[in-house]
Amino acid sequence: MALEAICGMNRMPFMRRFDDLQSEWMQLQLREATSNFENPYALMAPPFERPAENLPKILAHCGVRMEFDHGTTTLGFKYQGGVILCADSRATSGQYIGSQTMKKIVELNDYMLGTLAGGAADCVYWDRVLAKECRLHKLRFRKRMTVDTAARIICNISTEYKGMGLVMGMMLAGYDDEGPKLIYVDSEGMRSHGEVFSVGSGSPYALGVLDTGYRFDLTDQEAYDLGKRAIYHATSNDAYSGGIVRLYHISSEGWLNISNTDCSDLHDNYCTAAQPRKKKSPRDGDEGEDVPCSSGWTNRKLPEDNIQTTLATV
Repeated sequence: MALEAICGMNRMPFMRRFDDLQSEWMQLQLREATSNFENPYALMAPPFERPAENLPKILAHCGVRMEFDHGTTTLGFKYQGGVILCADSRATSGQYIGSQTMKKIVELNDYMLGTLAGGAADCVYWDRVLAKECRLHKLRFRKRMTVDTAARIICNISTEYKGMGLVMGMMLAGYDDEGPKLIYVDSEGMRSHGEVFSVGSGSPYALGVLDTGYRFDLTDQEAYDLGKRAIYHATSNDAYSGGIVRLYHISSEGWLNISNTDCSDLHDNYCTAAQPRKKKSPRDGDEGEDVPCSSGWTNRKLPEDNIQTTLATV
């Protein structure tokens, strides 16, 4: 046996025990399944081609029902004071509510944020990869990664995994040398710059409020009010949106978490239970009173929440 070890014969496949071969095979399979630990861009693909197209056929053939239903509401807009991002916190799978405290606005660095919409696993994983790339970029080049560079990275990833079942719709917002930026990227490889975006199942309701109240010369307080109002109306009309409304403000000094408010508290502010009072006639010399929960933009400002956080670092 000593001579075999010296000559290396004990390492030959036909000289090894079956349980040793089985253990080595399992380790190889585990290494392939966790290849993204060494290279985050190398994910293990399904064992058949065109997963997004063929998986529903396989499930239908096997009689298995697996519906990938999801919903959310996120929004972002640029104004004279920077960029506003606002999102709800409900994570759903069809009619099942998985979480009411999902954090859908991710801090990528001190001056850049990303939002989540689509598959929670896809968005969270690639946002973490992007946060790592932002940190490595700063260490290598001694400067922050621009928002355009981050958007191109996500766009390239989406293009590489196109047709593999990736479901993702992100907004990347930040402040760099060129000023405030707001970019939308999705799993189809689309990359679009804009002033106002809303993503998710509740986005039609949020856009209705944004179209009414948005203008570029908003003050900070008006911008905060508009973002929370839009998300509130989306949560009140979309069953897949709800939970906590998180509001972030990005300026030249970095991002700031303005408030984290429960939807029920916003309901008390924006849609009171009191019956709307009748407007007085203009003949009486009064222009009338605002109707609660009206769709028009009102000048009434809401008190800020007590939840105030200082500028944090990632």
